[in-house]
Amino acid sequence: MKLATRAYAERILLGLDARPVATGPVEHAPAALPEDGAGLRAALQTFASRWEPGFSAGAGPRYLGFVTGGTTPAALAGDWLTAALDQNAHGAVGSSATALEREAVSWLGALFGLDLPGAFVTGATMSNLVGLATGREWLGSLSGGSVAEDGVTTPIRVLSGAPHSSIAKALSVLGIGRRHLVPVATLPGREAVDPAALERELAAGPAIVVANAGTVNTVDFDDLRAIAALKSRYEFWLHVDAAFGGFAAVSPTFAPLLDGWAEADSVCVDLHKWLNVPYDSAVQFTRRQDLQLRVFENVSSYLGAPGDTPDFMHLTPETSRRLLALAAWFALAAYGRAGYREIVERNVACAREMGARLDRGPRWRLLAPVRLNVVCFTLSGDATAEQIAEVLDAVTRSGEAFLTPTVYQGIPAVRAAFSNWRTTAADVDRVCTALGT
Repeated sequence: MKLATRAYAERILLGLDARPVATGPVEHAPAALPEDGAGLRAALQTFASRWEPGFSAGAGPRYLGFVTGGTTPAALAGDWLTAALDQNAHGAVGSSATALEREAVSWLGALFGLDLPGAFVTGATMSNLVGLATGREWLGSLSGGSVAEDGVTTPIRVLSGAPHSSIAKALSVLGIGRRHLVPVATLPGREAVDPAALERELAAGPAIVVANAGTVNTVDFDDLRAIAALKSRYEFWLHVDAAFGGFAAVSPTFAPLLDGWAEADSVCVDLHKWLNVPYDSAVQFTRRQDLQLRVFENVSSYLGAPGDTPDFMHLTPETSRRLLALAAWFALAAYGRAGYREIVERNVACAREMGARLDRGPRWRLLAPVRLNVVCFTLSGDATAEQIAEVLDAVTRSGEAFLTPTVYQGIPAVRAAFSNWRTTAADVDRVCTALGT
């Protein structure tokens, strides 16, 4: 049956190009729980007939919705071995799993040019949560207290120009509150924060600043160097949300966009985006691991104390978890810095080609420059959300591509995000044809 399962998976991978890029869910009335198992072969057959038709080619080259990577062959091998080895990566007792994870974190730090300790988490939302939780503890320490011990006793301000929705979600979870996310003015026609406006907010007292390295709609970058320079005059925790924009670091052409991010107190980078590893995978880097430990430590008689090198269960929200690092370790070992530079630069070239083609035609117009790997555009004239939805529904039904709607500066729009290792110029042509240009 192992061979049958492998053959089944190979059929899916080889058929990605023919599978609809997105599809509506297949609706079934819930089946009753089997009293007696039918065996793996029967389970495969049931899945193939009952559920597989509703699964899209989300791992394919023309799935441009959200910011979705695929899974490289090396990452897939690492993920299969993760399940086969089934290591609990919570700590160092009885396994080399955590040692491998530390090596993978150090490799990622080298890839991004960040000399900070870090840990794997399940995605950008959790990475942002860990960074903000550590920043919350730092703010508490300014008055000699500990939020981890005493809870939030005074309001906390979190300042940002164009934050991702996961920031507000994290503030809700952390007890800071969504209403304490203070919007800071952005530069004219941009999603990048205005450093002067940020400085005015910082004059009101200590805060957490969420700087954005790659906004969702237009991949705009805050001036991280200018923000970091403010730390010499004001007290604030600098968290950089670089969920996918952090991968600009692998290309000498685009790395200057991240100038200054090495000065951050915490950094979020999502790996199941541009690293093209399977869900769930992200990394968080933190300058003050001592404060991170204070927040997340999990001490008991059978787990032991953290020690000089804390296990990951003392640094992240989860205790027991799978070896999240193995797929990333395989990907980095197999392709190295040069491999990811090629993927990033090819994806950016594809985005720019699509942007240029849309801009040349009469049906669409760009709403922002193609700064990196996202194309933000709308219909010519005064487009409505209903018109955008109608076009995207037709594209989805064609099976050729999947793109997501957005609103940018009050205008209903479309965004196409390129982050899949398989995507080529031929895919750009097919997507543009599906869009009628």
